[in-house]
Amino acid sequence: MSSALYQSSMRTIGKFVPEKLQPLWKHPAGPQTIFFWAPAFKWGLVIAGLGDLQRPADKISISQSSALGLTGIIWTRYSLAIIPKNYSLFSVNLFVALTAVYQVARAIKYQTEQKSQTVPN
Repeated sequence: MSSALYQSSMRTIGKFVPEKLQPLWKHPAGPQTIFFWAPAFKWGLVIAGLGDLQRPADKISISQSSALGLTGIIWTRYSLAIIPKNYSLFSVNLFVALTAVYQVARAIKYQTEQKSQTVPN
């Protein structure tokens, strides 16, 4: 039932898509598929990561940021290995990885500075 409803609604919406945008609309990774919407919503992680750049370095979780960075790297690679190649998924995961790796670097730098300040000369 829900699949028939979805297909019917996509056909109806497709009638209103301009001719110039029909190739995008009909693309295997286009707006009618999860391959389009999953990366679109994942930009929320990038926005949250950019917001966390203001967070004090002592409040950054290295394990959490490392896990996020690693999954970003893995999915960046995967997005180019699948058919059809999903450049939207590639770009969002690249930005997720970059922001997470930057946060890890900030946290490690902070911890290193703290250790060097506590060591007596």
